[in-house]
Amino acid sequence: MNLQFIVDGLISGSLIGLGAIGITLTYSILRFSNFAHGDFMAWGAYGTLSVVAAIGALVGTSAPIGALSFGWPLIAATLIGMILTACLALLLDWLLFARLRDRGQSIIVVMASFGASMALRSLLEFIFTSSPTYFSRGIQMAIPIGLGIRITPDQMVMLATTVILVTAMHLFMSRSQTGREMRAYSQNPALARVVGIDTARVVRATWIIGAALACAAGVMVGILVQIRPLMGLDLLLPMFAAAILGGIGSVPGAVLGGLIIGLSEAAAVQLIGAEWRAAIAFAILMAVLLVRPMGLFGRAER
Repeated sequence: MNLQFIVDGLISGSLIGLGAIGITLTYSILRFSNFAHGDFMAWGAYGTLSVVAAIGALVGTSAPIGALSFGWPLIAATLIGMILTACLALLLDWLLFARLRDRGQSIIVVMASFGASMALRSLLEFIFTSSPTYFSRGIQMAIPIGLGIRITPDQMVMLATTVILVTAMHLFMSRSQTGREMRAYSQNPALARVVGIDTARVVRATWIIGAALACAAGVMVGILVQIRPLMGLDLLLPMFAAAILGGIGSVPGAVLGGLIIGLSEAAAVQLIGAEWRAAIAFAILMAVLLVRPMGLFGRAER
């Protein structure tokens, strides 16, 4: 049996889990499902690509780092892209979501996010066209690591980067003052306001973190696959499934849910066929929710 699907599933699942963190934070803190989150991934990838082009125009092309397909300009551009994507999320919240949240009807905010998603995606296609593009067109040789499994240097770095980002996110949520305030607000918004928590800062932190991680995930997809305006839409449902499976509000749960979804999809492609990929993932999701409706790490609401 070919075990290559394990690596493929881990890579896909790590990207899904990284994107699902923003979805689970938005739902638990802002109390709505943000359908525009996938488009933050696409905007982040295209924004990073634009910054890479700008750096290349200013300082010239740079050689890749070791066996990787990219060099330091992409690393610097990713950091800038994360900031730009966070600014986009804050702008969208200021223009649209904040005004609708004040009215207290979450379904209106959800529908607004759906409309914002279509607008962002259409604008992206208008600016960059629908043709796929790439950070690098170089071809990497996969390295055999045993048991019939092969992995490229880029994939190794993406997995390591995901571990670093998720660890940093966990430490931020558990040990920083802002992280504790975010967790308190997600559990009881009214009580958080009573004890003096700055709710505006919590909302800003939620958008910044979610959008920045979405950009990072989008860049990784662009490095490993390609960049397309629809790339975020393709991952939106798996990210929602991962957030629900892991338990709304749980960062480790979102990542674990992403890994489960990614591995199950990869296994479905290997064992059954690519056409069953999404069906298998959501069958696992429903089975888990029947046993534990609040997800793997979620808490039952009182």
